Amino acid sequence: MSKVTKKPKVCKAAESVAEVVKNTQLQVAYHFPCPIYLIERPDFLEAVSVVSEEALEVQRKKSDLNEIYPMHMTQNYFADLRMANFSEFVGSTAWNILNEQGYAMQDKAVQFTEMWTQEHHKHSAMDAHVHGFGSQIVGFYFLETPEDCSNVVFHDPRAAKVQIDLPEQDVNMATPASKAIHFTPKSGMMIFANSWLAHSFTRHAADKPIKFVHFNLTVIPAPQVCAVPSAAEVI
Repeated sequence: MSKVTKKPKVCKAAESVAEVVKNTQLQVAYHFPCPIYLIERPDFLEAVSVVSEEALEVQRKKSDLNEIYPMHMTQNYFADLRMANFSEFVGSTAWNILNEQGYAMQDKAVQFTEMWTQEHHKHSAMDAHVHGFGSQIVGFYFLETPEDCSNVVFHDPRAAKVQIDLPEQDVNMATPASKAIHFTPKSGMMIFANSWLAHSFTRHAADKPIKFVHFNLTVIPAPQVCAVPSAAEVI
């Protein structure tokens, strides 16, 4: 007696998710988000560019451009007093981001671990990476962004999704299926993200270099404020 081979059942939705939501009250719960924060602050450009250019000039004299990654990177300058207003804004914004994300920040403060300028020349790029060693927030402040400059890219951190991913319908659309999100920078734009979110820069195609500040911040116990003794208590 011959056996009849049954065809596997193929399930295909007769209506879209939007229609299902409308017709059957399907609830969609979005959790474990990967927020990226953008703000335009061109008012910092003048002061930051002065400090940045001074630091870049030091590095240009120390070393030539690398053939594979033609770029210059400065030393840290977050302690420069001329950066006080900029650093205060970045620091307070980083604290607010962590606080609004739900972290217990009431007895915590943020502290810079790095702040430096990168100057990427034509064909330069930055490979995907994260910042460890206690970093909690990373960010960029773009100083010079010529046409056809690099894009900053943030990569999907969900290893389980990467392992079993499907092709995207349209890689130019930002959807839950996206593997990476691209942002085209412009002068005065500032971007913040959690340090566990891997980032990279696409190949720089412009003849003029792209210049940006890269900063990392960690979290520390808030300094204890001691009461000032009265005149009678001074010994």
